[in-house]
Amino acid sequence: MSVTTHVLDTSAGRPAAGVRVALEALDREAGWRRLGDGATGDDGRLSGLIPDARLLAGTHRLVFETGSWFAARGVQTFYPEVSVVFEVSDPTQHFHVPLLLSPFGYSTYRGS
Repeated sequence: MSVTTHVLDTSAGRPAAGVRVALEALDREAGWRRLGDGATGDDGRLSGLIPDARLLAGTHRLVFETGSWFAARGVQTFYPEVSVVFEVSDPTQHFHVPLLLSPFGYSTYRGS
């Protein structure tokens, strides 16, 4: 049905606005195929990654451009990007994949 995300900058204790995010699906023959992309809003949230497409069962990933986001703030980071790979078995469900981010670590989970 849909994939959403929410990025929080845990080092600053606030939402991470302006993080570029891409949603991709794995095609076993052709590799990763981009389904959509966007940037987090002022509240750190991003929805509507696949506005005109239906999510299909299979392996997907969210790619967060963390290096350029931290660089724009003058902060050194160890992770130039964060890729979160997840499996969709029931495409009728909603998939919320938050990212808790700091310059030298990150965590993610399946939200609701």
